[in-house]
Amino acid sequence: MARVLLFGRLADLAGWREREIPAASLAALRGVLAAEDPALFEALQAPAVRTAVDQALVTLDVALRPDSEVAFLPPMSGG
Repeated sequence: MARVLLFGRLADLAGWREREIPAASLAALRGVLAAEDPALFEALQAPAVRTAVDQALVTLDVALRPDSEVAFLPPMSGG
């Protein structure tokens, strides 16, 4: 099971910050999220949302190991 982390407004929208989700690839994980929460899935599709797998930013589909960590990172702002 992949450990999935959401940050900022993504966590607020989903109502959770961390979950274990079974998925063999990033595409499969996105499919699970789309089926469970279409609004979250839509938010994850925003161009400014970055995805990290095992603390490395990725832009394409990648295979996930059972102990993979997937983080969805919204745009950061600060001052």
